Amino acid sequence: MKIALIGYGKMGKAIEEIALEKGHEIVLKIDADNQGDFTADNLKKADVAIEFTSPHSAVENIKKCLEFGVPVVSGSTGWLEHWNEVKEKCEDKNGALLYASNYSVGVNIFFELNKYLAKMMQPHQEYDVMLEEIHHTQKKDSPSGTAITLAEGVMQAFKNKKQWVNHISDNVDDLEIISERVDPAPGTHKIKYRSAIDDIEIIHTAHNRKGFAGGAVLAAEFLVGKKGIYSMKEVLGL
Repeated sequence: MKIALIGYGKMGKAIEEIALEKGHEIVLKIDADNQGDFTADNLKKADVAIEFTSPHSAVENIKKCLEFGVPVVSGSTGWLEHWNEVKEKCEDKNGALLYASNYSVGVNIFFELNKYLAKMMQPHQEYDVMLEEIHHTQKKDSPSGTAITLAEGVMQAFKNKKQWVNHISDNVDDLEIISERVDPAPGTHKIKYRSAIDDIEIIHTAHNRKGFAGGAVLAAEFLVGKKGIYSMKEVLGL
């Protein structure tokens, strides 16, 4: 498989390492210093693009890949207010897009565990629920995309939670997500149910970027040759 890396920071380099170990070829690397190389001719050398950039550049990067007819796996977060725009572009170009807020196999299992636990807890109104997430100081968005996905999973069961907020709140309709930025911290996510009697917590802690990078390569392998919009649920059969 020939891969274009759109974004060549720490995550891009981790993806490159795993892709090469699996026998794939990196045919293009795009970062802030060589945007002029992000052309149709260069991109079309790839079977698939893997895009990990920043919230302010992700949408245009994804649309560019779709415009040039190259399937794209995106792991950038913080841009989903433009989801419908990107979805329409993918459909208009009969393209292929796979998006996940987190590509770690363990995190995607954690997503499903979170939703299952929320369904179990919902009838027990003596418990309140909140989320915590910790990442390194270079992470540009807050809360993390993973935390937002977890919050949405909770709110599917807890209809009384009307919105998530990224601060402590006295409003019972709010689902709190508390964010912390410290180094070094690849990522920790906690869902806590609290009552006067006891607490119940589930926690996922990443030890390094390999889980995210390996899942992104797995997603790219899945997407090659396909059309449409996918998530890690399809990749992992969850």
